[in-house]
Amino acid sequence: MLQLMTLDLAKKAAGYKAVEHIKNNMIVGLGTGSTAAYFIEALILACKKGLQITAVASSEKSQKLALLGGIKVVDLNEVSHIDITVDGADEIDAQKRMIKGGGGAHVREKILASASTKVIIIIDETKFSSSIGTVKLPIEILPYGSKITQKKIENLGFQGKWRTTQDKPFISDNGNLILDLHFPIPPSSPENLHLQLKNIPGVVETGFFFHLAHTVIIGHKDGSTRIL
Repeated sequence: MLQLMTLDLAKKAAGYKAVEHIKNNMIVGLGTGSTAAYFIEALILACKKGLQITAVASSEKSQKLALLGGIKVVDLNEVSHIDITVDGADEIDAQKRMIKGGGGAHVREKILASASTKVIIIIDETKFSSSIGTVKLPIEILPYGSKITQKKIENLGFQGKWRTTQDKPFISDNGNLILDLHFPIPPSSPENLHLQLKNIPGVVETGFFFHLAHTVIIGHKDGSTRIL
């Protein structure tokens, strides 16, 4: 329980630190996940103190959280750009390569990040890794022909498990399935693997994120933060 509490403090520290980068009249992209939720919490407090922003959410969960806090949230199609997006990561290395999608929102998160002038990634210290691929890699897959798509992925030499929730298939906000891949050892070239997977018909997107993170805020269990 103590470890959980200190890890929670690390997430909160990173989330609250990120708010310092938000300025008046910005269009802000909201990530998804437990650390991103702390950022949204801090953003709500800042808005109640007078900060004026417009938000675009990467998931229905984050949108609901922001709306409940009184933040104006619009659809991505209603804006021409995003000034800054703040999001978490399941794993990130020194090259700022990431694996995301633990919450099943990585397709929307990637669209949001690619539309942003700046992307800030907030993580607790346990998410920083020497190489990505030690955590599961989520792959969003169309329901149509999903078993065939799974077989093609397995033919590449990888084993995956369909994500479930309450013993039912997990369905993304886009209406798709999530196949989680587990690697015995981290892939030597995540970039090449991403391309291989994306070339399979039925694969919507992988949880690999490259060349998108500008700043990384790492929260520590003592409540301190550092910038990467």
